[in-house]
Amino acid sequence: MARVGLIGFGYWGPNLARAFSEAKGVSLAGISDLSPTRRERAQTRHPSALVTEDHGCLIDHPEIDAILIATPVSTHFPLAMAALKAGKHVLVSKPITASTAEATQLIDEARRRGLILMVDHTFLFSGAVRRIRDLVAQGELGDIQYYDSVRVNLGLFQSDVNVIWDLAVHDLAILDFVLPARPRAVSATGMSHVPGGPENIAYITLFFDGRVIAHVHVNWLAPVKVRRTLLGGSRRMVVYDDLEPSEKVKIYDCGVTAQNVGPESIYQILYDYRMGDMWAPQLDRSEPLAVEAAHFAECIATGRAPISDGESGRRLVRILAAATESMRGSGVRVELEPDDPADRS
Repeated sequence: MARVGLIGFGYWGPNLARAFSEAKGVSLAGISDLSPTRRERAQTRHPSALVTEDHGCLIDHPEIDAILIATPVSTHFPLAMAALKAGKHVLVSKPITASTAEATQLIDEARRRGLILMVDHTFLFSGAVRRIRDLVAQGELGDIQYYDSVRVNLGLFQSDVNVIWDLAVHDLAILDFVLPARPRAVSATGMSHVPGGPENIAYITLFFDGRVIAHVHVNWLAPVKVRRTLLGGSRRMVVYDDLEPSEKVKIYDCGVTAQNVGPESIYQILYDYRMGDMWAPQLDRSEPLAVEAAHFAECIATGRAPISDGESGRRLVRILAAATESMRGSGVRVELEPDDPADRS
């Protein structure tokens, strides 16, 4: 059984602590946090764990096999690198690092030492996203045409990243997991409405080869919480609403076909609208974070590459950086160069 130590018990850390304390194949051995209040809370909830202010105590502990990192993005690289150099497997919260260069260094270090490096992209372990991926892989939707999502709520403002790095990373991870193709370019616009703060609203467009396009709208200043995605295919379309209590995924048998009815004019086109049935497939209702914890434990035990490995984390950071560059340039198109053969598909 792998023993894990958690660094960071703020917003997301308590969720990781709970999931890994309950998962099979792992045990929560220690927690570190700089805040005395949060350390007290951690000790109350996990009395058997070593709770300390010094994260180095967990990294250097001879009986701890893996480190979970739930700290601000700017700290991910030094903490993950220290853990890898100490021979620990690493699960780091999203995004993996603040730059592709840092992500590359972590990937190389993990590979050199034969360690697991995994990114906490929790949505990839949800029954809804896994079912959508199966629908795409099996050709049930036909040729994918577009991905259109809205991910908004009031807060939480981050101090070291903008809203793209905080919220859009979820959709980028889903796109990377669900679609077989990789985006080739990105354009983004955004704005900050809080003095001295990062951009709190953004609109991101991703361009793929062929006729596939993706659009992601993220916002920290919305009066309501929305988590809604449309995935359009030539045969069927999907509506994915993560806030739905039961029918999170709905499949619509609808679409549009067009044909010329007269060779003498390009304007003589007949559009045929197909409106068929809608159904909601049965989904695996397991908690995504519990599935993720079990997956990390399995990867440690078997050496299997994680679904959300360092390579996928680096791909997303490259898009995040390009989107931020585009946003600072008022929406200029930024090309995405593949950085390894796997990205050339």
